[in-house]
Amino acid sequence: MCRNNYISVSALFALTLGLLPACDPDARDSESIFGGDDMGDTAGDEAGDEGGAEQEEEIPELPENLSAMFDAAADEFDVPSGLLRSVSLIETRWQMVQGMVEFEGKDVVTGIMGLKGLQLQEGAELAGVSISDATTDELSNIRSAAALLSAMADQHGVADRNDPEAWTSVLAEYSGIESPEGQMAYVQDEVFKALPQTHEGGPFLPIEIHSGDEPQNHATVDFPGAIWRGSPNYSNRPGGTNPEMVIIHSCEGSYSGCWSWLSNSQAGVSAHYVINNSGSEVSQLVRENKKAWHIGASYNCSLNNSTKCNKNGSSSNNFTIGIEHAGYANQASWSNGLITTSAELVCDITQAWGIPRDQYHIVAHGTLQPYNRIDPGPNWPWANYLAQINAYCNGGQPDPEPEPEPDPEPEPDPEPEPDPEPEPEPDPDPQPSNVDITIDSNNSLNGPDANITVSGSWTSSSGPTDYNTGYWWRGTGAISDAAEFAFYLDEAATLTVEAWWVSGWNRSSSAPFLIYNSWGTHLDTVYADQKQNGGQWNELGTYEFQAGWNTIDLSVWAPAGDVVIADAVRVHTP
Repeated sequence: MCRNNYISVSALFALTLGLLPACDPDARDSESIFGGDDMGDTAGDEAGDEGGAEQEEEIPELPENLSAMFDAAADEFDVPSGLLRSVSLIETRWQMVQGMVEFEGKDVVTGIMGLKGLQLQEGAELAGVSISDATTDELSNIRSAAALLSAMADQHGVADRNDPEAWTSVLAEYSGIESPEGQMAYVQDEVFKALPQTHEGGPFLPIEIHSGDEPQNHATVDFPGAIWRGSPNYSNRPGGTNPEMVIIHSCEGSYSGCWSWLSNSQAGVSAHYVINNSGSEVSQLVRENKKAWHIGASYNCSLNNSTKCNKNGSSSNNFTIGIEHAGYANQASWSNGLITTSAELVCDITQAWGIPRDQYHIVAHGTLQPYNRIDPGPNWPWANYLAQINAYCNGGQPDPEPEPEPDPEPEPDPEPEPDPEPEPEPDPDPQPSNVDITIDSNNSLNGPDANITVSGSWTSSSGPTDYNTGYWWRGTGAISDAAEFAFYLDEAATLTVEAWWVSGWNRSSSAPFLIYNSWGTHLDTVYADQKQNGGQWNELGTYEFQAGWNTIDLSVWAPAGDVVIADAVRVHTP
């Protein structure tokens, strides 16, 4: 793709209209942006004339009502309409989304502007709307983001609101990305490169995009054209195991936010690849012959049509390749460019490793981890996706029908790894109308409707006031490694949440309990003082939960130097 270090927005705009030659006629087409109210109409007309609908559709058509909303919010809060449109395009491709949890400790994304965590609350307050409206209403969400960006511009001393370079530090903060490299990529390589012209008051002043030191296409990348952004979060596959499946994920956020987090040692998670939301760029983070840490469930073949039952009980990471896609499990549609690039990538992987190209070897994350993941979601176009993979690999011909795979007797792993996320039973028994579920720190004491998940970094211990048989503890710090208490409901219910811990002088006085419903919606964060009130049930609050697996996450993201205690959580009808 064309990756100049210095290119003006006006030149980019001319390039999208065919007024300038492309950088490389053999390179994959990169995403372009059209400005003004006729955004998308030009793309549709050219696609129809040239028969290249899939390429031109990379810029979705902006509905007139959304265009008017962007313009109204821009006028009200003195934020350029083009900036609002560009941020929304990068975050959600102009779709109203409700993000879910993909990476523990990361805030879920809300609405067409991709508001995250406290941004939603602060933006809603500044715009004078309720959090509920900012979550469900497009205009309220856009106004909340515009009000927040305007306030941030004041804090950062943005004097000329029509100078996009003046917005650099504001956009970096808005992105929610920790690393400077990720922030720069988000601002320069995504938002600025997608800047449309504002529809009133003239275009932004021309700018130069300074991408700095570009990540290089290492000779070590497995997929031609991928950008190498190596992650430290990987290990060797056990016993010479080769990849035998591909797992499809959604990032639940932006492209730069996704790869930058997965390449951060503090994340403790990774994936082999990340694809941006238009399909114009692919990052490789882990070599395919290595084990990326992208799924937290042990393998259970009963969830996957009794495929590879000899892998039962082992970590799914051992024999899979993980691909993250910028976007959200509940978004209404995926861009053709993303699906096409992902299909090319999966074709390349399956050819390299001899992986069958079917729905049982190219699998959704949510299929193998159904108790708390649904990605890539119900609107992922599986039939078209698999057809494209087969077409790329077979010159347009479908794969021959595979021989039915025998169902061998499960063989124990000679050196079983600790399973950080043991799989609960998928179909727990129905609960009575009066719910009372306790999730213990010992899964052997939990029923089919309760499950605790901890990583190998948590330590087991016991004490005179622990609940039943011991507890887990872990040191605090700026790291994503929550203990997850999960419980299953057959139907929605309003429940009181209580937690039990063993108190002590070295406990955190602000242990964060994050409350999520089964849709992945973040309901609340409660900071508990675990120095006090040990050996008893402590009420965290009462919340409306949905049918399915809901979760209470005990995060370690608190001031360093203390520990948090994961002992037991109880939910019950008030």
